Amino acid sequence: MQSFIKISAVILSVSVILCMIRAIIGPETADRIIAVNVVCTKIIVIITMISFLLEESYFIDVALTYAMISFIASIIISKTIGAGEEE
Repeated sequence: MQSFIKISAVILSVSVILCMIRAIIGPETADRIIAVNVVCTKIIVIITMISFLLEESYFIDVALTYAMISFIASIIISKTIGAGEEE
């Protein structure tokens, strides 16, 4: 089971790198926002996998805090971009 989680974490890490490339290259701002959101979600999953592998529960607190910060950042960025398009 642990080897499956390790392999999954590596695959998710590679996919995070690909999403970061999409966030940098993305032709539109909406593409970049979605790519960054996906990266944040995958990082949260990786943190929880690490928590399971190391059998440490405090990583779950870190993942929840990261999720809250990511959510607030997404809302702020979306409102900022939405306000810029109205002008």
